[in-house]
Amino acid sequence: MSRLGKIFYFYKIYIIIFVYLYQKFWGEKMLRSKLLKLLKENKGEYVSGQKLCEQLNVSRTAVWKHINGLKNEGYQIKAHHKMGYMLSSEPDVLIYEEVSPYLSTNFIGKYYIHKSIIDSTNNFAKEIASNAPDGTIIIAEEQTSGRGRLGRSWLSQKGCGIWMSVILKPDLQPQQAINLTQVAAISVVKAIEEIVNVECKIKWPNDIILNNKKVCGILTEMSSEIDKINYVVIGIGVNVNCDNFPEELKGKATSLYLETHSKIDRKKLTGSILNNLELYYNAYLQKGFDYIRPICIEKSITIGRQIKVITNEGEIQGYAVTIDNTGSLVVDTKEAKRISIMSGDVSVRGLLDYV
Repeated sequence: MSRLGKIFYFYKIYIIIFVYLYQKFWGEKMLRSKLLKLLKENKGEYVSGQKLCEQLNVSRTAVWKHINGLKNEGYQIKAHHKMGYMLSSEPDVLIYEEVSPYLSTNFIGKYYIHKSIIDSTNNFAKEIASNAPDGTIIIAEEQTSGRGRLGRSWLSQKGCGIWMSVILKPDLQPQQAINLTQVAAISVVKAIEEIVNVECKIKWPNDIILNNKKVCGILTEMSSEIDKINYVVIGIGVNVNCDNFPEELKGKATSLYLETHSKIDRKKLTGSILNNLELYYNAYLQKGFDYIRPICIEKSITIGRQIKVITNEGEIQGYAVTIDNTGSLVVDTKEAKRISIMSGDVSVRGLLDYV
């Protein structure tokens, strides 16, 4: 066999193995989703093991294995040797099976990775991004080393927030990727308005503010070449049902629960964020920043305020005038100069200096 023939042979074997593992993974995932759907449709009633086997076209052993898997996820499922299985209660977890009923996306969230605990969803996303499909989601119930801008830590308490990262592979110039932070910000704001029915504002470019406190932070990271983006990772952290913060964060951070005094359905909110993200992301790709600019201006808590901005070049103080058609913040400085800032850490007079 020639050298070229050997390369082709091993490449073919690699493809066969990859396709097998991919189909096996998704086959198992789809099977569990169908099983859960059947149990939910008959919640509070027993479904015979035989019926489940027939509906799913699998063995009793396969059903039993997936039932145990669901129990490990927190589902309360009663088993009776004659009557079958009965779903009695569902956990508040953000696994695909729970979020997917609220998803209407075409590609964002179709490849979905859920972790009970992780150091950082952004770190994991960057590890797998090169080989992950466009629109892959990594979501965790808890982060041990969540990060915000400038390397600041982000408190990610177990089961009370939405801690997720989205992998995107846009056909954009690297300098255009900076606007994806604002695309994500308006997506979160719109989702909160839809599900929670409260109005939030955006502190340019990446913080979501509710009642003058931070309820969500967005961290965008990118891998690129001179004229090509390899991938963008958008990390989104939303304080949903968190009811307690460390002393140093009280007065600065808040949650949707603390501001509305009612528990929020994390599953619905996750679905809405992803739906809106795909909507505004596609709009940005097709129509440019001009299309979403009016929304960014309308929802801004920065424009019209005295601000301080920390950039790589130093500190700037001035008055925030508008957001221009490149997504930059236009500032009249105290030195009477008008400048455009593409990125920086912003503090707004009248708001606390956010972490």
